[in-house]
Amino acid sequence: MKTILYCRVSTSDQTLQHQVIQARAAGFAIDEVVSDNGVSGVSTRLAERDQGKRLFDLLRRGDVLVVRWIDGLGRNYADVTEVIRQFMKRGIVVRTVINGLVFDGATKEPMQMAVRDAVISFMAALSQAQAEATKEAQRAGIEHAKARDDAYRGRKPSFTLQQLDQVRDMLTTGTSITMIAKTTGLSRQAIYRLKDDPAWAEGVLAAWAAPKCGGDSW
Repeated sequence: MKTILYCRVSTSDQTLQHQVIQARAAGFAIDEVVSDNGVSGVSTRLAERDQGKRLFDLLRRGDVLVVRWIDGLGRNYADVTEVIRQFMKRGIVVRTVINGLVFDGATKEPMQMAVRDAVISFMAALSQAQAEATKEAQRAGIEHAKARDDAYRGRKPSFTLQQLDQVRDMLTTGTSITMIAKTTGLSRQAIYRLKDDPAWAEGVLAAWAAPKCGGDSW
């Protein structure tokens, strides 16, 4: 039996390494790491990703598939629920690093099955809703930026999208503000602001990434 960690990352190996460290700190003995870089979890199904395809070949009955969170598999409700059910039918156990959720097809008791399936559906729906909310915040930030002159853009953000994602991950696992600041290189004040107002953070990043009205780039 093998334990395989699957990661879907958007930027660099640093983010991937962070997920590996998280998984091992949570007690998982990882035999192999499979990752897809820069792949959308909304528009690209797991079976369509280069390394996502490998999972279906690598995993065997009795193996454990570990993901940081459900959104690692994807942010499309239909795809995520179907993928987890496929793995469970094949005798593969799916586990999450965050909150230690376990999805096991060996469960036969009706009530336990109902609870398990409800959790899968809820988590998959939540992942898609979060993705849609993030996209809307980015869209709003871009539209706001287009309507303003450069003088009113405000200060350039002191954080990157990668740092924002890392802060979110560490907050979810209960990491202290001091440790997050030390790990990401951001100030404690910045961490608190990102924690209290993530929509603002998304909007600021989107505004500075958006092109100016004249067609020039910032």
